[in-house]
Amino acid sequence: QIHLVESGGGLAQPGDSLRLSCAASGVTLDGYAVGWFRQAPGEEREGISCITSGKGSTWYADAVKGRFIISRDNAKNTVYLQMNSLKPEDTAVYYCAVDFFCNIVVEGYFGSWGQGTQVTVSS
Repeated sequence: QIHLVESGGGLAQPGDSLRLSCAASGVTLDGYAVGWFRQAPGEEREGISCITSGKGSTWYADAVKGRFIISRDNAKNTVYLQMNSLKPEDTAVYYCAVDFFCNIVVEGYFGSWGQGTQVTVSS
């Protein structure tokens, strides 16, 4: 059974950086595509980034492209989301989840959701 744990969230000011981690147990994470999602209050959960297994190809939603970087450390069985130039609209609970591909980065295609980590961007 795949168990994912997100960490690294917190309170940040606009323009700051945070790095989120998605650590896996029960599975070798490099056999899966890993997606990052976020859900703001009153909003649907949206996919923001994904990294494939093997080659490690990446995908970003327009809202985060150029600011966020997804990466994976297979030795640590962990996927990261480096978030730079944070904006107040990045405030949300951030989740990671797995699928076999990054073809469609929407909630219904991914599974084994972590509990989420809160990111709040405010001055």
